[in-house]
Amino acid sequence: MSTTLKPYLTAVRNTLTAAMCLENFSSQVVERHNKPEVEVKTSKELLLTPVVVSRNEKERVLIEGSVNSLRISISIKIMKLDKIVANAHLLH
Repeated sequence: MSTTLKPYLTAVRNTLTAAMCLENFSSQVVERHNKPEVEVKTSKELLLTPVVVSRNEKERVLIEGSVNSLRISISIKIMKLDKIVANAHLLH
């Protein structure tokens, strides 16, 4: 494993572990509804501050958490995949 990859993956793992402290939390707006707050965003006080863990400008993880849900967005840059996609579009 490369020297820059291990600390990056450790930081992502530690951040995810901290963000995964979720609990069952019913909606404050609609009775008997349990919606993921990270999606509906009805109460600002239930949302955590989004965290970006970045290895470089092309590789990063955005972790958005709330009291009852978690959204993870992963951005990676794979050169071989880019070439395959570009070639596939050029052939058609």
